[in-house]
Amino acid sequence: RADELAERYEVSRTVVREAVRVLESMHLVESRRRVGVKVRPTEEWNVYDPQVITWRLAGADRPRQLRSLTVLRSSVEPVAARLAAENATPQECAELTEHALGMVATSRGQQLANYLVHDINFHRVVLRASRNEMFARLGDVVAAVLTGRTEHEVMFSDPRQEAVTLHVRVAEAVREGDGARAEEIMRTITVDAMAELDVLAPKP
Repeated sequence: RADELAERYEVSRTVVREAVRVLESMHLVESRRRVGVKVRPTEEWNVYDPQVITWRLAGADRPRQLRSLTVLRSSVEPVAARLAAENATPQECAELTEHALGMVATSRGQQLANYLVHDINFHRVVLRASRNEMFARLGDVVAAVLTGRTEHEVMFSDPRQEAVTLHVRVAEAVREGDGARAEEIMRTITVDAMAELDVLAPKP
């Protein structure tokens, strides 16, 4: 009940109601009169919500969550790269090149925070340039995954140079309109990301 939660966490009932409203929007809980607040089954959660992803990555189930999200990326991003090669505007091609080169520039000297900015923006552009609105909406999901990997140190202190080079090659393939090559290289990126998890966040 709201009054019990307010007392337990030493906040006002207004704060509790607002927090419950937010959690309900993510399908994490449900609130019923005379019953109170009840946690919903995991399968009903809005697992694509970036905040839910962030919370789950901060918990004990991080390795499994990272694997689940990486499998999602491996299913979507290679196809998105192929579509981007077919549909990207000159401006988007320039953005991809800019962020790929930014990743190169920040890939040494333990500059993971700066590297992350370029990495996130690179993948956002690929998804947006696919011209598939469903893929484009996954930009926040990918951003949450990449951020979680960095914040929870599921990354090497300096990104592997092979992975950085692959991003540059994706940008080149998109710019050249070579969809098959863009898809193949992006698939290699996602396969390598899963291999990194096997090293840095092994299955329990």
